[in-house]
Amino acid sequence: MAKVTFSIGGVHPHDTKLARERAIEVLPLPQTLYISMAQHLGAPAKPVVAVGDRVKTGQVIAEPGGFISAFVHASASGTVKSIAPRADLAGNMVPHIEIAVDGDEWVEGVDLSDTLVTEIPSDRAAVLDKIKACGVVGLGGATFPTHVKLNPAPGSTAECLILNGAECEPYLTSDYRILLERTKEIVVGAAIMQMVLGGCRCVIGIEENKPEAIEAVRRALTELPYDNIEVLPLKKKYPQGGEKQLIDAVMHRQVKSGGLPISVGAVVQNVATSLAVYEAVQKNKPLITNTLTITGDCLPVERQHNYLFRIGMPLSYIAEYAGGVPAEAAKLISGGPMMGRAIANLDAATVKGSSSILYLRADTTLRKAESACIRCGRCADACPMGLEPFLLNRLYKAGDLEGLEQASAHDCIECGCCLYSCPAYIPLLDHIRQAKGQVMGVIRARAAAAKAAAEAAKAAEEAKKENK
Repeated sequence: MAKVTFSIGGVHPHDTKLARERAIEVLPLPQTLYISMAQHLGAPAKPVVAVGDRVKTGQVIAEPGGFISAFVHASASGTVKSIAPRADLAGNMVPHIEIAVDGDEWVEGVDLSDTLVTEIPSDRAAVLDKIKACGVVGLGGATFPTHVKLNPAPGSTAECLILNGAECEPYLTSDYRILLERTKEIVVGAAIMQMVLGGCRCVIGIEENKPEAIEAVRRALTELPYDNIEVLPLKKKYPQGGEKQLIDAVMHRQVKSGGLPISVGAVVQNVATSLAVYEAVQKNKPLITNTLTITGDCLPVERQHNYLFRIGMPLSYIAEYAGGVPAEAAKLISGGPMMGRAIANLDAATVKGSSSILYLRADTTLRKAESACIRCGRCADACPMGLEPFLLNRLYKAGDLEGLEQASAHDCIECGCCLYSCPAYIPLLDHIRQAKGQVMGVIRARAAAAKAAAEAAKAAEEAKKENK
């Protein structure tokens, strides 16, 4: 099958998959875990344990704080030492539950065997409840609660489930490794989600620079009893793994500004999410583990790693276990070099969506001096959302919020293609990210005002009827 890709923009950074040959290693438990209450999109979870309580591995320690929220579980057994704010990756103070680890005593009912369970349950509601109860969230970056995404609003129909195995960010290899090492579990997870969505077509998209993964999934599909699931090789182009870009590549449909993937019949999930769904539904195992890559251009090959970690492990513990922070490292990043965020606090703990600790040298991260825009249009050519970054930058500097909204600054996916392609080294991404935040604030305020006005009008109408 011909390799496909999205139709607008994109760039071609070197993939630099230095850890691709490193099999997943299991990290030993630390003495202390710090489990965040805000490790998913939406409302933070609410603790249901108290200081002094002893918890078991897999036990619920926090419940959803709203409709868009998720359960949080203990990732080891031990005693709750504190429930208090603690700095996250960016240095923001977020509530955490601190657990003094005493072992790995699991709650009853979790199947820890390696036995593959291939029979797909037929009770859709029960499967969704299981996914919700196990705290499964999207592991491709956004960490949106999976049970919500798999339950589209009435009137919406899923025509295609797309599994994102692109892993287009340079350096990252954790998805690649699970595609090789947990292939069948990922396929079973896909079949489960396919059932929940009504039996729609399922496409597993994998970039062409991972031929071993493509072949592994194809082989698994011939050995497993599922229909209407296929592998689609994708061209190596960044940001191929973006939700809207995958939909464009696979279904040749574009999601309109402000729209959701389901509006064009698509549901997109990451391959790691599919593995988490398998473990939740078939093994009754909550989402307390994930895989991350230790990598960078200042690490020799023998110090590149892919680790299976427990949620709540301090990054400093993982870094030390992997040999310490290299002296040549000028910048530490959580995620990839394109969309990842600088690690401001190495004592921060891993969350469900953690994907890497990336070490980069000074000559890699040093930005060249900014010069004047030469109006070459490369940023617009590279933007996968069809935006005009040079215009957004100009409007941002002018403080023109109305202009920024009209120019669709809120549609920016913060992929960094504009910054990567700019020959004048203008910090386009930094400026547009701030502009997007300002515009989103205006949009949210307008929506809140409209909602309040509608409620007031309804109340006035009801009062008028009562007075009659």
